[in-house]
Parts: sequence; C-alpha cells; structure tokens
Amino acid sequence: MLYGANAPLPLPSLLVSIYLLLAACVGNAVLLAPALNFLYGHFLPRLLLKCLRLIVYASGLLVPLALWWVYGWEMADRWDLASPQPWRAALAYYVAVCWFLSLVVLPLVTLGRLLRRRPKAALSHQSRVVDIAAELGYPPVGRGKYRWLARLPLNQVFQVEFSERTFQLPQLPPAWDGLSILHVTDLHFCGTPDRVFYDRVMDLCAEVEPDIVAVTGDIVDSHRHHRWIVPVLGKLRWRVAGFAILGNHDGWNLPNLVRRRLRRAGYRVPGNAWEQIDVRGQPLVVVGNEAPWLGAAPDLAGCPDGVFRLCLSHSPDQMPWARRHGIDLMLAGHNHGGQIRFPVVGSVFVPSRFSRRYDCGVFHETPTLLHVSRGLAGKEPLRYHCRPEV
Repeated sequence: MLYGANAPLPLPSLLVSIYLLLAACVGNAVLLAPALNFLYGHFLPRLLLKCLRLIVYASGLLVPLALWWVYGWEMADRWDLASPQPWRAALAYYVAVCWFLSLVVLPLVTLGRLLRRRPKAALSHQSRVVDIAAELGYPPVGRGKYRWLARLPLNQVFQVEFSERTFQLPQLPPAWDGLSILHVTDLHFCGTPDRVFYDRVMDLCAEVEPDIVAVTGDIVDSHRHHRWIVPVLGKLRWRVAGFAILGNHDGWNLPNLVRRRLRRAGYRVPGNAWEQIDVRGQPLVVVGNEAPWLGAAPDLAGCPDGVFRLCLSHSPDQMPWARRHGIDLMLAGHNHGGQIRFPVVGSVFVPSRFSRRYDCGVFHETPTLLHVSRGLAGKEPLRYHCRPEV
C-alpha cells in the first residue's frame, strides 16, 4: 500500500510501530541488565566497573535513539531482515532478538518468578513497617554525597520493614527449638541516611534480645564513617554471640579498621574462616565467607561432620559453594532486593552472577536454606517498592 510523502500513517500501523519500538527497547534492556549484573558479581577493579557501567548505560540510551533514527514511527513497515544494506540487516536481526527477549523470555521468566513456591522449611513470615522519618518528625537525610536522592517523591528509604521469619529445619538439634537470629546487613555508613536513622533502627532491634546477631557486610561506604560502627552496632545485644563479616564496600574502605571497630563493639569477626561455639549445650559451626572481594572462600577441610553449619556470606552468589560444603543455613545480603522493583516484573539491577535469581527472600536448594535480606541502606539512597529490611 502506498502513501503520499506527507500523508500520516494509518492509526493501526502507527500503533503497531509504537508497540514494536517499545518492545525492542525493553528487549535491549533485558539483554543489558543481566550483563551488568553479571559483571558486578565479580571481583573487578572499581574504575573498570564504573567504566563498564557507563558503557551499558550509554548502550541503553543509544540503541533506542538509533532505532528511532532508522525506523521512526514506521518500524512495522521499515523493519527488513533482507535489507541490501548490511548495517540495516544487522540492526534488524538485533531488533528481532530484542523482540524475542521482551515478548517471550521476559514474560516466561516473570511467570516463573510469580509461581515460585515458598520453601517448605519457611513456616511463616510476618512483618511491620516503621517509618523512621515520621517518628523523628523529619527525614534524616544527613550529608552524604547522594543525599538529594533521599528527597525524591515516594522514596521508601526511611521506611524500615522489620520481618520475622520462622524456619523449620529437620537437621536442627531439638535443644535449639525457638533459637533466634537477628540478621542485619548492608548498612552502608556514608552520611545518608544520617546516624540518627541507624540509632533508631538499632534501638528497635534491641527491644528483642536474640540468641545470635549476624551482620553480613557492607557496613561502611566511606573513609569517614568508621566511627559510627561502635556506637551504632554496639547497641545490639545477644544471648550467645554476635558475628560480623565484611562486604565489598568494606573492602574498598579500610577493611582492617572495620574489623578492629567490630571487635571493639563485641563482635566475632571470622573473615574467611570457621569456628565452633556452644549453643544450648550443642555445637554450632559458624562460617564466614567474604569471597570474592576479600579473599577466597574458607577451607572447611577440618570442619567436623554432623554439626549444624551456619554461614554468613555477604553475597548469595556463594550458594553453589554452600551446597557443596554442606551448609545448613546461609545468611546473605549484597543485592538489596534490587532497590527499585517494578510491579509484576520485580527487580532489574541486582549485582550478582546469577542476576535476579537470589535478589531477596528465602531459597532452599538442598541441603542449604538461604535467606537474602534487602539490607538497611545503599550507596545510592533509593528504594521503590523495596523497603529497607531487618
């Protein structure tokens, strides 16, 4: 069908073209996001990661612009795999891949995530949300580098969800029935949120004294906020022991100083090692795993068999390692739940080799039960449909 040079496209053709253009843009994002997630799950120099991140962001912007420049509002008519121009044919094939990702792969993956069942070991989950800003009467934005982000509308960065999960593990000694663990992770002390935010959260945590406190890394995110460690984390109390490991951001911000401050606050800091403690008359092996940023995963060659193994790992990417080494329960953070979660689709940017697989929540892959907390904060104070969590 022929149209005059200045004649407008028929509405159906225009709508189809717009739909195809949007689908191609979404497919491009579906391709780039896992690639960026995979890169951030590896031990790479920070400068290189920043450069790669900029390249991915630029690709996410330039590809839609290129599609618009080549096809405009007439993608339905101009898209041609058999174009005599090699670059247009290559672009058409790339668009076809993007369509497949957005119209087939993304819906199937999303459906699979929505139908994912809660592990049988997870008996219950209840929670309450405390708006720290509302309690204080003002948003504790502080003086961090990205404090302006905390003021964006609808940002949930100060709305902390206190979750209580009950697990039933058959390998747990009967004497440990009712054992409680407080899992805190990803505090990212960097000025935003302000310290008053953390003080209030820790005060609320201290209202219930757990048997064990587990801090799973990314405690500081600057060279100037180590002094917060002792007064903030020192508020927590426990009946048996408190353990803390480091994350990648701690490794970039004077890790030895972080360890010294944690010990001063009363925590055991295993690093990439294990130790055995007594809990209600029964042995418990506590394993620290700071890989891949702060050394290799621990050697469990001398670890006793038949003893319950609790692992504190900053990244849930260590799940395959945990399964190979008979870890019964692993606590992790690092992924922040994605920080920005879209309705139905969920998270997008998750710094993991497995992309969104372990973004947050509970996962059971025999013999390991994994709990991934969304964490308390982040370098960029952004939270949409993804509240901070204890």
